[in-house]
Amino acid sequence: MLDFRTMRHELAEAYDLAPNADLAEEMKDLYATMDRVVSPPEWVQAAPYVAAINRLKREKNAVILAHNYMTPDIYHGVADFVGDSLQLAIKATEVEAETIVQCGVHFMAETSKILNPSKRVLIPDMEAGCSLANSIGAAGIAQMRAQYPGAPVVTYVNTTAEEKAASDICCTSSNAAAIVRALPEQTVIMAPDQYLAQNVARQVPEKTIVWWNGSCVVHERFTAQDLRDYRKWNPDTTIIAHPECPPEVVDESDFAGSTSGIINFVRERKPKQALLVTECSMASNISDELPEVDFVGPCNMCPYMKKITLEKVLWALHSGEAEVHVDPEVAAKARVAVERMIDLSKQLGI
Repeated sequence: MLDFRTMRHELAEAYDLAPNADLAEEMKDLYATMDRVVSPPEWVQAAPYVAAINRLKREKNAVILAHNYMTPDIYHGVADFVGDSLQLAIKATEVEAETIVQCGVHFMAETSKILNPSKRVLIPDMEAGCSLANSIGAAGIAQMRAQYPGAPVVTYVNTTAEEKAASDICCTSSNAAAIVRALPEQTVIMAPDQYLAQNVARQVPEKTIVWWNGSCVVHERFTAQDLRDYRKWNPDTTIIAHPECPPEVVDESDFAGSTSGIINFVRERKPKQALLVTECSMASNISDELPEVDFVGPCNMCPYMKKITLEKVLWALHSGEAEVHVDPEVAAKARVAVERMIDLSKQLGI
């Protein structure tokens, strides 16, 4: 657990982090990428942290990978690369920097370490976990294998290194259907997200898909009635859902896709009004780019993703603490599953 008193004292000693209106004005071009969702007073407070982080990245040969669920000050202010789980997994294999700072949850940092065993991988908060990743364990995967002998295990990347190591291949929400369809076996085990598996089963009806009953704390809370109520309130709203939502929620939407798929859909279609049925920061991070789109609620906040803040990112770079380690034997097995996913995705052109 972070010692906030020590952290803040040391950062204050090393950097001028007081709110700075002059610095905020100097960085107005960067602020323009987020000014619809970050107020001027908030930017005056954030600018010193953004400036310090970007300077420290250069000094320490570090790169920041940020998930689409990060807050706008991180997503636009300090991230070198942004994307969904698949995009960040691929990018982690391409970066040349000595240090990777993973702005996301712990399993993402583990994935970067698995793919880059010689690099230093930091996560700004070790307690940034994932309800979905914590729902199964390697023992749960073994249980599914015993129940369905011979069936390959397709494990969602939203899992721990041990769970990846126990699987045959990984998938993301963007490539899950294609991965399952490409496997030669008739019966396929998907873990741990029951709703992703159920949605994939409808896309790949020629396969028998069985699943573990895990779910995401963000997406499981949406209901079909929520969306029916919103559509009744404004029938012109375009509803866009994530495939971690229950199938009946996906059925009520106009489009369902991964975080990158959602962003691309909104960029291409530019609906007058859009309801993103996913984590709240998704709309925030693209709202300045698409001022013609009115993003409306509801949305749910991920309590784990929101543990990552500018202050913690700066501390991770400054102190080098919160380095992610993965047992070499576990990492080697997990690497096979992740690399199979990346290689097959490239072969399939996705």
